[in-house]
Amino acid sequence: MYRRYFKRLIDVTASGCALLILAIPLGVITLWLHFANKGAGAFFLQERPGKDGKIFKIVKFKSMTDERDAEGRLLPDSQRLTKVGRFVRSTSIDELPQLWNVLIGEMSLIGPRPLRTYYLPWYTPVEAKRHNVRPGITGYAQTHGRNFVSWDERLALDVYYVDHLSFSLDVSILLKTIKNVVFRTDVEIDPETEGSFVDHRKRQLEKT
Repeated sequence: MYRRYFKRLIDVTASGCALLILAIPLGVITLWLHFANKGAGAFFLQERPGKDGKIFKIVKFKSMTDERDAEGRLLPDSQRLTKVGRFVRSTSIDELPQLWNVLIGEMSLIGPRPLRTYYLPWYTPVEAKRHNVRPGITGYAQTHGRNFVSWDERLALDVYYVDHLSFSLDVSILLKTIKNVVFRTDVEIDPETEGSFVDHRKRQLEKT
């Protein structure tokens, strides 16, 4: 019952209320980023797979400029990251625009994080179960190891969540997420600390 009906009701209610309450702060941050990013815009959109693998565009605050070198190549991330961009990243504020994705049904407050679209062909049938539910702003894997687990472990945690989805599990994930954000513990949502998942899976296949 919770999985089929109440989870979506909670998502709509919570995201709608949050967007109304945070409208002014989000507007201020949008203007701040607009000027800090030197014309690059305040929002970052990227295609990600959602429920059943359906592609949607995730929305985040843009934390870097689009500055390029003399040959037209983007400067290193460290040179393009602005002070306000560093702030919104460290506090996870850059994830708040995803409340819109939640409101319109592309995401949930809690679920497996939506990864890159080019990862899709590389999941095992079991790992692909992560797309049986809507992806989330935060999730079980993000509160159980974050950057410190391997790709295989992270995806296994996602599948565990899908298999054990419940109201009590969502509440525990939400509370732990709030604790992590408040204490600045593992607040980076989309790390690539182990490198590309595709490279990881190719190395595994080479060993078989």
